[in-house]
Amino acid sequence: MDAATDKLHAILRERRDGEVLVVTGAGVSAESGVPTFRGKEGYWTVGAREYQPMELATLASFRRHRREVWRWYLYRRGVCRKAAPNPGHAALARLEEGLGDRFHLATQNVDGLHLRAGNSMERTYQIHGNIDFMRAAEGRGRALYPIPEHIQLADRDAPLTDEDYAALVTPAGEPARPHVLWFDEYYEEELYRSDSAMTAACRCDLLIIAGTSGAAALPHHVAAEAARARAAILNIDPTENPFGEFAQSRPDGLWLQGTCGRWLPPIVDALLA
Repeated sequence: MDAATDKLHAILRERRDGEVLVVTGAGVSAESGVPTFRGKEGYWTVGAREYQPMELATLASFRRHRREVWRWYLYRRGVCRKAAPNPGHAALARLEEGLGDRFHLATQNVDGLHLRAGNSMERTYQIHGNIDFMRAAEGRGRALYPIPEHIQLADRDAPLTDEDYAALVTPAGEPARPHVLWFDEYYEEELYRSDSAMTAACRCDLLIIAGTSGAAALPHHVAAEAARARAAILNIDPTENPFGEFAQSRPDGLWLQGTCGRWLPPIVDALLA
């Protein structure tokens, strides 16, 4: 074995009896064929103008272009629903089964693939929401409702019918919105369990950051809290990123260059051995 592999095995042996927090990003789902949010599939045309994700995925845009924003998310939901969990997802489901309450998962992905792989709602903190759900568009309502199954968009150019658009309401008849965290909104515990993720970071003995570039703020705060708690930190990503640099700067940290599907299964095997 090389020095990096030796160090990985030593970290896993030392930390496998403690609490484990895994933070996942788009790289995990990309291996299932889900396009990254900022890739070419993220752009959307409204009228004669092409909108970038950072412009369209906002509460302000939803209020101006409610039907088009819904159509965009319903199309993205269809892409996610066609995807299947990959070996990385399956490994994390096994890890939760083996560790129970010592396992925590904070995911930036809204595709629901972790839940479909077998991770529980209780221990999965969907910090950016879940594209399968909707909630009241205005007011203080926080209840989540599944998007009706019959509302499907076959492709980018498929229309959102008047009948389907009218069905995007809460049981009380209020207009609904996708249950996602938009760029002009803030993390909060009740909807996104952001405080739970931070609490898990403060208590964890091992932090695994898998497939995230670091574009969102919360994973950086999680990494900082885990470091203050003296957790070992593993970063899994095929390309250089801030978390890889951060992990490598620590004596008990490591950047594992490669995909989540390559690294998560053997890491989980070692933690459950």
